[in-house]
Amino acid sequence: MRQKAFRMIRHTAAALALMAAPASAQDDAAGHRVEVNGMEMYYEVSGAGDPLVVLHGAYMSIESMGDIVPLLAETHRVYALEFQGHGRTEDIDRPITYPNLADDVAAFMAAVDLPQADVFGYSMGAAAALQLAIRHPERVDRLVLASVAFDEAGWQPAFRDMIPQMTPDMLIGSPLEAEWRALAPDPEGFRELARKLIALEKQPMHWEDEVRGLDLPVLLIAGDADVVTLEHSVALFRLLGGGGMGDMGQPLPQSRLAILPATSHTAVINQPDLLMRFIAPFLQGETPKGMWD
Repeated sequence: MRQKAFRMIRHTAAALALMAAPASAQDDAAGHRVEVNGMEMYYEVSGAGDPLVVLHGAYMSIESMGDIVPLLAETHRVYALEFQGHGRTEDIDRPITYPNLADDVAAFMAAVDLPQADVFGYSMGAAAALQLAIRHPERVDRLVLASVAFDEAGWQPAFRDMIPQMTPDMLIGSPLEAEWRALAPDPEGFRELARKLIALEKQPMHWEDEVRGLDLPVLLIAGDADVVTLEHSVALFRLLGGGGMGDMGQPLPQSRLAILPATSHTAVINQPDLLMRFIAPFLQGETPKGMWD
């Protein structure tokens, strides 16, 4: 079982490392740093239009989010940030938790004078975005969550079985570490980051009541072979008011659910054109018309 877990983590690390987009895809983005909760947070601004905050996944950076960032910047002013210990943002002596990450985003928005914005998060960034909407609802207009859970019971059984076996040594020397080192302020800090992110996987996530209380439009995106089970994605959609029958004379719920076919967790962010087909109309408030509309 330990060797199986090792192979799974190595495979995921390699896949994430290969997701980085060519530098030219983000040449127009302007890089900045701002003081946020005791750290110098790195972020990039690109595009024009309504503001949109983009939040990356664990071990990732702005670059490894790929072409979705410049595509979003075609219609929005995109603020893509790098979390504690990720990319060009320094690590600090503090655990990485979803509430901490969410509070960092809220503090970032305050620091750059951004009262409210749409938010797109992937994986760890999606969970942080969900906590942002829970803890700081005034900051979020529309929310796009790709590959997210509201309870650890929603993870695939294979992933839940792997979590207790995770150690930093499984990632040391991987392509993921090499990609991380290329941007990190402290290239020797990867082991500590891995320790914190493994601890993050073990933290409880029982957010059902808080999710049920949200009052904002949410677009949920998941792969049909994602780290989150399909049943959990549907349960989350129902908590947000979705899943009922349309064409009954009532307005559709404000939230939506999109399942990407033949798509694993790491493949979700690798399909920017497909993602945009769901994200663009959602952010614009457009709803497909039925025959009774």
